[in-house]
Amino acid sequence: MRTIGLIGGMSWESTVEYYRLINRGVRDRLGPLHSARLLLDSLDFSVIATCQREGDWDRAGTLLAESARRLQAGGAGCILIGANTMHRVAAAVEAATPLPLLHIVDATGSAVRAQGLNTVLLLGTAFTMEQPFFRDRMQRDHGVRCLVPGPAERAELHRVIYEELCAGRFSPQAREYLLRLVAAGVHAGAQGAILGCTELGLLLGDAEAGVPVFDTAALHAAAAVEFALA
Repeated sequence: MRTIGLIGGMSWESTVEYYRLINRGVRDRLGPLHSARLLLDSLDFSVIATCQREGDWDRAGTLLAESARRLQAGGAGCILIGANTMHRVAAAVEAATPLPLLHIVDATGSAVRAQGLNTVLLLGTAFTMEQPFFRDRMQRDHGVRCLVPGPAERAELHRVIYEELCAGRFSPQAREYLLRLVAAGVHAGAQGAILGCTELGLLLGDAEAGVPVFDTAALHAAAAVEFALA
């Protein structure tokens, strides 16, 4: 079994879910007493969030690159960035070590295309929805077009993620809001929805959205399991 290196803490709520999903995936493949070989470098999200807020992506990239080097030194065989937004600095992480970076967009894009879809709603932080790093890679490498909600809806979803979900508050009201966004996206032509924030899967759970829903954290964790057991 190869060792997975996870850059986590962004937020730790979803990092816990990564740990659970990866270990469950290994157990399901190998048997009930098996668990993953996994190294976790958990960052202080407050520092990262400040970089995001101030647009200091260079500093954020440096912090994640340092994390990747620590994971390599510990014996990791690959790197995962356990957050969608921080794939904004994926190039800095890739440049920091020779280890393969398992990119969250690639794990998600493969799942979307496997269902024959080419237009989906992208939900996540304002950074993920508005900046091109997620949408461009999805279109270029996977042939999938990403729609996003309107400005007011993006702002409210961003608020919910940072003020509620990252603080461990998963309310029925927030869940209903997410389902309304999905319904509006479908009305605008989306064939499915990407939960492009690793906390959103914790909020939506098994709710019936009426269309395929792609939980990026779960898909990313599954890609890590495939790497570890290949």
